[in-house]
Amino acid sequence: MTLEAAPASRPGDRLFYGGMALAIAATVFAGFSATFYSRAGTLPALSPLLIVHGIVFTSWILIFITQTSLISARRVDLHRRLGVGAAVLAAAMVVVGVTAAVDALRRGAAPLPGIDPRMFFAVPIGDMIVFSILVGAGILNRANSQTHKRLMLLATISILAAAISRWPIPFMMEHAPFSFFAGVDLFVLLAIAYDLFSRHRVHSAYIWGGLLILASQPLRLMVSGTQGWLALADWLQH
Repeated sequence: MTLEAAPASRPGDRLFYGGMALAIAATVFAGFSATFYSRAGTLPALSPLLIVHGIVFTSWILIFITQTSLISARRVDLHRRLGVGAAVLAAAMVVVGVTAAVDALRRGAAPLPGIDPRMFFAVPIGDMIVFSILVGAGILNRANSQTHKRLMLLATISILAAAISRWPIPFMMEHAPFSFFAGVDLFVLLAIAYDLFSRHRVHSAYIWGGLLILASQPLRLMVSGTQGWLALADWLQH
């Protein structure tokens, strides 16, 4: 996960990307505090799979923060070494994420009351597909620091819906899942706004990566109700 390989960067970039990393971490902690980080003893114990899921995804956020900090400290050498481990972790996230989604489907679990778990299954699977594409593109473009850092930021943003969906805010639950997607979109818009403010144009990585995130949201909802998707979900449940 090489967020900035070039020694020279805009002074505001380090502040912006560092701030975004912390905002993402705060979003994740707020979402999963009650069910994972500060889980009450009165709640049922988490399965080993969900514990591993939480550890793996939290590790990604911690590495993301570490990588931005290393760039701010101009330790590009350590940043690149850690990037190898981050790539391996990203692959593990996809495997664990898909496995956890299938497990939730088989348990009939969904965060929204009344929603068919088979239809909701499209949401986490969509997250993993988009994350995989953005991370893969980021790795392929690791020699181009400007493209790479934006793709890695978007990849991390793309998996925030799960955390946002667990915020204890009645308004968001009443307008789910659109409110969850809107929270993700807000992070994308902040990144684009910073580009416009600092560079007076939007980098192509934000254009194509942002469009991928935005387009995937209604696409998941459309696919989730099709006979083909429901048949796939039924097959996975058995």
